[in-house]
Amino acid sequence: MVFPNRRQVLAGLGGGLLLSTRVRALRAAVPANLETKPKFETSPFQLGVASGDPSSDGFVIWTRLAPAPLSPDAGMTSHRPMLVSWEVGENDTLSHIVRRGQALAHPELGHSVHVEVSGLKPDRPYWYRFRIAGYDSTIGRSHTFPLPGASPARVRFAAAGCQYYEEGYYTAWRRIAEEPIDFVFHYGDYIYENGDSGDGIHQHNGRPFRALRRHVGPECYSLDEYRRRYAQYKTDADLQAAHAAVPWIVTSDDHEVDNNWAGDSDQDGTPAEIFRLRRASAMQAYYEHMPLRLTSLPDGSHMQIYRSLRYGDLMNIFVLDTRQYRSDQVYGDRFAGQGPDVWSPERTMMGNAQEQWLFNGLAHSDTRWNLLAHQVMMMNLAFRKSGHGPVLYSMDQWSGYMYSRRRLLQFIEQNCPGNVVNVTGDAHRHFAGNLAYDADDRRPVSVEFLATSISSGADGAGDNDSFSRSVRRENPHLLATTDQRGYVLCDVGRDVWHADLKVLDRVMERGGRLSTYASFAVERGHPGLQKA
Repeated sequence: MVFPNRRQVLAGLGGGLLLSTRVRALRAAVPANLETKPKFETSPFQLGVASGDPSSDGFVIWTRLAPAPLSPDAGMTSHRPMLVSWEVGENDTLSHIVRRGQALAHPELGHSVHVEVSGLKPDRPYWYRFRIAGYDSTIGRSHTFPLPGASPARVRFAAAGCQYYEEGYYTAWRRIAEEPIDFVFHYGDYIYENGDSGDGIHQHNGRPFRALRRHVGPECYSLDEYRRRYAQYKTDADLQAAHAAVPWIVTSDDHEVDNNWAGDSDQDGTPAEIFRLRRASAMQAYYEHMPLRLTSLPDGSHMQIYRSLRYGDLMNIFVLDTRQYRSDQVYGDRFAGQGPDVWSPERTMMGNAQEQWLFNGLAHSDTRWNLLAHQVMMMNLAFRKSGHGPVLYSMDQWSGYMYSRRRLLQFIEQNCPGNVVNVTGDAHRHFAGNLAYDADDRRPVSVEFLATSISSGADGAGDNDSFSRSVRRENPHLLATTDQRGYVLCDVGRDVWHADLKVLDRVMERGGRLSTYASFAVERGHPGLQKA
């Protein structure tokens, strides 16, 4: 690979150039302070490898140099940029290399590496690795998507997220790594920003709880603190195995920044201009640790996360961002009745630009299915804290943004009825149900599978706790829920979409047993879940 020098690159960065031109220049630039002879006392690939955002001719491959992940500067003795070699091959031994090159690990980005590999064959597996200073990374496996006009018979993927390090082992990620799937959708809460909870016993969801594994450091505010938190999570072998097994499609939710943040607001009333500083640090750390394309490189406190991907003519994938553009939660972000503010047209979940992007994409979609991959529950889920208490709703989910919810459902019904499936998360429980305009309208417009957490919530309480009984009574559109850890496994055919709600019997101990809690099917053209 031939690199222009720094002056050549800077000379071309005029203010009127398009983003794509700036992206190409950034990829090509090599700083004058390049570390030409990097040295490490141990492998710098302690955080593993990952791939993501597949296309029909390539994908992103990722790693980060961190020989001592939890120490200051991750153990990097040189703070200069370094060249990391990479290669992609057609077999798992990498004896047949089809692409290779070098990529810069910038200290400004925590010495992370993002390579956008292109020119590959469609719809086939590839293997990849990185190399620097005589050290090789583990070998990861990725997969290209079919050509846009191809007609694949099926696609299989797992949906998962919410992986609180202190509340359980990542057994579910190990099981996902063993699944014969084409990709993972991670709906968010990759890390939790909370500080170390201590070694004492405290109340957790009404039950005594002692942290299984301890966070290193205080609550995250600075870039260094977020970097260390990601590094701690990524040292987990089960999580690394899932990353190395298949490509991931990721989006972020609240805990990558701060619990239940919304737009320029946090939960503590911090002035917007101050909160944006924290958000900028959090988003940079997120980009540094995810297999994302350069188009998602943060610009200050903003990050381009919503995007679409296409799997042949079988499925369009619309990845949403329901944090950056939403209005602040009403009624103090407490569980509350749905007062007039919930229905206000002045409040939004996605923002105007993202909503129009989504509507335009759905209106022009010519695939058999459309997947809306987003963060929080879309079902308008009612519950009572006691048998005769008031009906309550979450103000952080779509039930707190009913005007936006109705607009989206109306658009789906009018433009693509019967082929839109929502896959979401955040609630630390499995939910499967139909999406109707309101509780009095039993006619489903779409369906939703909400994937439970990987570890958040610890072992859980099953499906006969008071909350489970309440939501089953109050919501005729809800078909299944359980408070257990696991993931959703989707098997999408040309006419039927199957989904299994996978659960583990325990995560506070290793070796949890995996089973299927419930299975459902959706027939294309006929919105509504059927038990399989």
